[in-house]
Amino acid sequence: MTTRRVYLTYNEESVTKPLIYLMGQKFDVITNVRIASIKGDMGLVALQVDGEEAELEAALAWITSEGVTVEPIAKGDAV
Repeated sequence: MTTRRVYLTYNEESVTKPLIYLMGQKFDVITNVRIASIKGDMGLVALQVDGEEAELEAALAWITSEGVTVEPIAKGDAV
């Protein structure tokens, strides 16, 4: 099992959708929200995702296709 920590940045169209929930339903991954902040029409989430490498890649590609920007969290960050 592999663990990835990423920042998700939601835009106006994606901020109200339950995309993290749907990610866990569509793919064999475990999600853990570390920090989240929503202000108006923008959202930022620090997310830990656990699973097999192929599932992680597919899940992150899917959420990107839903309008969410995905950026890796640096290894030294305490999120």
